[in-house]
Amino acid sequence: MRIVACVKAAPEDSDIAVKPDRTLDLSRAQWKVGSYDLNAVEAARQVADQVGGEVIGLSVGSEGWSGSKLRKDVLSRGLDSLVVVPGDPDADSFQTASALAAAVGELGGCDLVLLGAGSSDRYAQQVGNQLGALLGRPTLNQVDAITVDGDHVRVERLLEDGVQVVDVPLPAVLSLTSGINTPRIAGMKDILAAGKKPVSEVAAAMPGASARVASLLAPEQVDRGRVVVEGDPAETAQQLAQFLTTL
Repeated sequence: MRIVACVKAAPEDSDIAVKPDRTLDLSRAQWKVGSYDLNAVEAARQVADQVGGEVIGLSVGSEGWSGSKLRKDVLSRGLDSLVVVPGDPDADSFQTASALAAAVGELGGCDLVLLGAGSSDRYAQQVGNQLGALLGRPTLNQVDAITVDGDHVRVERLLEDGVQVVDVPLPAVLSLTSGINTPRIAGMKDILAAGKKPVSEVAAAMPGASARVASLLAPEQVDRGRVVVEGDPAETAQQLAQFLTTL
């Protein structure tokens, strides 16, 4: 089985500074792989270990991947190889999904594509659904468990009032919850072995932007209202709506 785990290099949250005008200063931020992406890597590794196969890491945006430290970090978590698609790291979700879809085609296809719940910087939670649509494959999000059985995969999805079990034919695209697993911590042996794993680039066309960023500012510092909303989902939604209309 061939599994692709999508990952993204993003600035370390704790290294981001806020300027007096509320713009963000990333000049001292180190690059890291988002925690949600590590869930996808771990899930891919577990599936590959169970049924046999390889795990390929796929990322759009060359910025951050130039350093060996970041590459070794993600490769030591269970990837067999890493493929980077040169592109704008600030691309919107459709641009990213389009580049990923083209790269999957360049790789010769795969049986399963796994993504985290969202990127650690934007957390739009749209790339997985858009990627599945572009590839024309069965696509599910909020996946909390995966079991491969022959030519299909059985997944569990967390819903508001229960757990949904779905059989999905392969190949498929799945976006995972952060609770699906606990990503492994690489040992020294894994880190040393990561330095010998292949890292390559694949060119993929990226369409024009489908969204426009009007502004990107840190929120103003204000005193918290300390308003607590309680009840079942329908009640809390109604209370929240009433509260928002009075702002």
